[in-house]
Amino acid sequence: MSGVVAHARPKGRKVGVIWVDAHSDINTPATSPSGNVHGMPLAALLGIGPGELGSIGGRFRKVAPDNVALVGIRSVDAGERDHLRRLGVHTYTMADIDRHGIHIVMEKAIENVTRDTDYVHVSFDLDSVDPLIAPGVGTPVKGGLDYREAHLIMESLAAAGVVTSLEMVEVNPILDDRNRSAEFAVELLLSAFGKQIL
Repeated sequence: MSGVVAHARPKGRKVGVIWVDAHSDINTPATSPSGNVHGMPLAALLGIGPGELGSIGGRFRKVAPDNVALVGIRSVDAGERDHLRRLGVHTYTMADIDRHGIHIVMEKAIENVTRDTDYVHVSFDLDSVDPLIAPGVGTPVKGGLDYREAHLIMESLAAAGVVTSLEMVEVNPILDDRNRSAEFAVELLLSAFGKQIL
C-alpha cells in the first residue's frame, strides 16, 4: 500500500486517500498488540509507522492526515485510536454510516480527500464488507457494510470522477466460499469503473 501511493503520484504533488476497511491500519510497532505489519500501512503513509515501510518510494510523509478518510471502520486498537485523534484523520465508523447513511458519509469523505489534492487513491479492503457477504478475508469482523452500501461507495467514487488509483485488498481464495468474495470484489471494481444499471 505504501508503495502504491508513493508511486501513484509525482513527487511534490498532494494525494488524498479513501481507506475503506474494518480496521484503521494505523498501528506502529509500539502500539500493535499482534505485531502484524499488515496493521501498519496507513501509519507508514502518515510518517509514523516503521521506517522500512515509510521509506518505500522515498523518506517523506506520503499523505497529510487531513487528506485521509477512513470509511466503515469498526475494529480499532487503543493505540490506533490515539493516533487517529492526535493526527485528526477523518474517520467514518459503521455507527456513522448507520446514523447518516453511506451516501452522506461518502460525500464528506470525497470532500475530505479532494481538498487541495492532485490525486485520489482508494484502498478497499474486502473485510470492510460484512463476512456474511464476503467471507474470503483474513481478518473478518461482524457488522460490516452490506451489499448495497459497498456498491454505493464505488458508485459514488465513479460519479465523482476523482479516483486516480485504486486497490482491492485482502481477497483470500483459501478462505472463500465457492469464490463468492472474489466475484463480489470484481463487481465492486466494475461499479468503481462506472458500470450502471441503465
